[in-house]
Amino acid sequence: MKLQALHPGEWLGMLGGGQLGRMAVHAAQALGYRVAVIDPDKHSPAGAAADEHLQAGYDDAHALSQLASRCAAASTEFENVPASSLERLAQDIDVAPAGAAVAVCQDRAAEKAQFAKAGVPCAPHAVLRTAADCAAVDAALLPGILKTARMGYDGKGQRRVADAAELTSAFAELGNVPCVLEALLPLAAELSVIVARGRDGQIVSLPVQRNWHVGGILATTAVPASGIAPALQVQAQQQAQAIAAAFEYVGVLCIEFFVLQDGRLLANEMAPRPHNSGHYSIDACSHSQFELQVRAMAQLPLPQPRLHSPAFMLNLLGDLWFDAQGQRREPDWSAVLALPGAHLHLYGKTDPRPGRKMGHLTVTGASADEARAQALQAAQVLGLPQDGLV
Repeated sequence: MKLQALHPGEWLGMLGGGQLGRMAVHAAQALGYRVAVIDPDKHSPAGAAADEHLQAGYDDAHALSQLASRCAAASTEFENVPASSLERLAQDIDVAPAGAAVAVCQDRAAEKAQFAKAGVPCAPHAVLRTAADCAAVDAALLPGILKTARMGYDGKGQRRVADAAELTSAFAELGNVPCVLEALLPLAAELSVIVARGRDGQIVSLPVQRNWHVGGILATTAVPASGIAPALQVQAQQQAQAIAAAFEYVGVLCIEFFVLQDGRLLANEMAPRPHNSGHYSIDACSHSQFELQVRAMAQLPLPQPRLHSPAFMLNLLGDLWFDAQGQRREPDWSAVLALPGAHLHLYGKTDPRPGRKMGHLTVTGASADEARAQALQAAQVLGLPQDGLV
């Protein structure tokens, strides 16, 4: 299949105005494209960076028509955009990823089915749609983690349940909506793999990333993936590519994996977009996840990314903007930027709130040990969690 590459100067569209969209806009503009963003927030990070911001809902028919008439291709920066909006755009322009693929990623039950289709193992689980399903659940799945099938992210929409009584209670607390119950497993590590796949089937992947979460939100990513056997890393990349190929995905896709204490690798979730754990690629790789997304949209070649610098990425949440007494303050950016290899990325959000992603810090070094030492200093200066650093 011969690709019909879009020429610099043409327009690309983005549904969603968050930080992922903002970084994708920057990558597109660096390659010479212009970008139009649909987002209802007039202060959205991506809207502020875009060449045009259409302030409207993601299902606004007029805004979608405007985007389709102006742009040659479009994408989304988060999975909860209506899949029907992507399908509407696809009637007139190229869309990557397709609405059908995004719809799979919006539903944890559909995700599990997609893993099975690709021959990739995941955690033992059950789909629960009613209270009766809870009562009939296999006892082998308890204790477990109950997750809403839709709209859950960053630890939201989840409850740990120890027994059948807690399961019934948690199902009610989550609104009696369809859920997935996963068996609680003995974890040794969490990994993610980001792949990019073109319309011609070409597929490349970033290095395997090791992740640490605090309160259900990503805190630290290390690349190379420290403490993970090379053979297991190859397996993770192969499985991520198999998942993408199984539903002919186009664009950037992130697969999150669990490594169990017995060494098994299980797929956990997937995201149809660039991912928080891949932000380090802007500063540490020959090609970032955002450039790969733009290339897939524009039907450009997908080069194999090369890690040129070991890196640690630290998430910067809104908590940093408040002292122990809850008073607003500005983090000591000068002290952080004095550290060799520190790359600060703030997303242009003016309203810091606890748990809100305000930016990230990538620390690169000549070696993993050097990057870790500098990242630890940065974490100490800012009062960040030191998970993965000590």
